[in-house]
Amino acid sequence: MEASNQSSVTEFVLLGLSAHPKLEKTFFVLILSMYLVILLGNGVLILVTVSDSHLHTPMYFFLGNLSFLDICYTTSSVPLVLDGFLTPRKTIPFSACAIQMFLSFAMGATECVLLGMMAFDRYMAICNPLRYPVVMRKAVYVSMAASSWLAGGANSLVQISLAVQLPFCGDNVINHFTCEILAVLKLACADISINVVSMGVANVIFLGVPVLFILVSYIFILTTILRIPSVEGRKKAFSTCSAHLTVVVIFYGTILFMYGKPKSKDPLGADKQELADKLISLFYGLLTPMLNPIIYSLRNKDVKAAVKNLVVQKHSTQ
Repeated sequence: MEASNQSSVTEFVLLGLSAHPKLEKTFFVLILSMYLVILLGNGVLILVTVSDSHLHTPMYFFLGNLSFLDICYTTSSVPLVLDGFLTPRKTIPFSACAIQMFLSFAMGATECVLLGMMAFDRYMAICNPLRYPVVMRKAVYVSMAASSWLAGGANSLVQISLAVQLPFCGDNVINHFTCEILAVLKLACADISINVVSMGVANVIFLGVPVLFILVSYIFILTTILRIPSVEGRKKAFSTCSAHLTVVVIFYGTILFMYGKPKSKDPLGADKQELADKLISLFYGLLTPMLNPIIYSLRNKDVKAAVKNLVVQKHSTQ
């Protein structure tokens, strides 16, 4: 088709659960409940890490960043999803779609880098405790967190800039709840090989490299812990990194489950497969942010103590 005959897309239609209207109200309540838990849990973690002086350390500074990141990540998409469950025709302007893609992509990439930074913090604390206060001084750990945000934002800017330069014409229906970048790229009426290569390189940098870094860090951490003579000492050392390790396993384990599961070859089950893929992708974006504050609250004595102090102070002022 010639360019002169193409009509440029100015808005997209989000398919969501349009084919399954009976499910929309159920999922609206479920997603809203999970979102409120995310806001409350991560909000409390941010509050205690800022207000409690005992938590003014690199580990809890990174944790506060992770909680803020999870709030931003879910807020970039969940309100759009909830609105889609209530709106008969779910449309989103091209510009708003680009902004939503940028925010979601940036937060996802930032979390990958930040989890790697947190692994380095645990490595220094356990494997080099004498050098830890010198290496992980405030200027260093603030710079590490800032570089995570900058790297994630820069990567997202590159990917979304490449995406919005593509011509979109004809079909404008996105088979997803949000402007998921892969679903959007399928609608481009041009060659997307540059986009695919660029995203492949980004996945290696922002998924592969942090995973490798975390793996190597924990090999050294576990080796050091096993050398501690006392059982109590080993238990105490492992408790300082068990929460982070649990979050890493859930975060990357969910990604592997999403993209590593086999596709159905039954053409009759294609619709069910697409629905399952969309729902898994949706809940992936909610599962880790919801579990993070729960994991850190249950597996960390300092956080539990800080939360209790916060509750006691609130009751004493009433």
